[in-house]
Amino acid sequence: MSAPHTTALICASLAYDNIMLFRDRFSNHILPDKMHMLNVSFLVEDLRREFGGCAGNIAYNLQLLRPGTALPMSTVGHDFAPYSEWIRQQGISQKYISIIQDSYTAQAYITTDLDDNQITAFHAGAMNYAHRNPIQSTADMQIGLIGPDGKQGMLEHAGQLAANDIPFLFDPGQGTPMFDGAELCTLLDQATWVAANDYEWQLIEQRTGLSLSQAATRVQGIFITRGAGGSLVRERKAEYLVPALAGRNIVDPTGCGDAYRAGLLHGLLEGMDLQSCARIATLLGGIKIEHRGTQNHRFDMQQLQELHHAHFGMPLP
Repeated sequence: MSAPHTTALICASLAYDNIMLFRDRFSNHILPDKMHMLNVSFLVEDLRREFGGCAGNIAYNLQLLRPGTALPMSTVGHDFAPYSEWIRQQGISQKYISIIQDSYTAQAYITTDLDDNQITAFHAGAMNYAHRNPIQSTADMQIGLIGPDGKQGMLEHAGQLAANDIPFLFDPGQGTPMFDGAELCTLLDQATWVAANDYEWQLIEQRTGLSLSQAATRVQGIFITRGAGGSLVRERKAEYLVPALAGRNIVDPTGCGDAYRAGLLHGLLEGMDLQSCARIATLLGGIKIEHRGTQNHRFDMQQLQELHHAHFGMPLP
């Protein structure tokens, strides 16, 4: 086992998620033969505003696992005060959060109908200026994560971590389509580990021309999540399938992937083998889906110990 790390710089977005429920079906209000002149309005009775963004979600989960470890790094807008107060209450560092005064914090507006169809609008806002917040010192960070953010910021932050020999997890998420094959190859060469869902990984393979086995020679490990199908862990000469938790009450899958990433960071910070990292990550994802929103669940190490033993038949590493 390698020497454990102690802190994780999480370079990704912070955002407000505005979640609305339309108590009807979109199909009852959208005329197929009028799609070329669409003009519809949905009266929503339920509205929630949640704290979100990958940096915030990952940091929240990592703080529950190991307080004082998470260092979220993001650019936010002049409307960030409520989120800032929430982060302060959780005891999470805001040292690397930078305010862009003439922008709004990134915002998602999600409307869901009774068939679970969704219409989403996303305003990137201050996220587009992530490159204005460079990594200037790495003295207090031992590991990093590059997640969905402004494209230029993701490229520059990855280069800055690599230049300072800081190992990092590359997690492009919904930002994957922004990059061409050459850019993705560079990011793979700079990264130490990669995490993606099944669709994102297929896109990476398509754009780089690399197979999973070829990509695995460029990094120390690849984690591919497959929802109810669990997750695949690929090392250079080995491959493991970690099953998802069975029998969970799925309330809201939003943020499940971010919880999983926090579990990976915890394991990597502890110097665990990659299969053990994925097991812990699976536990966090399974806990999160049973709660609404991305930062409303709680757990402790005793709960994780019991869940790990029940699901994997072994004690928590």
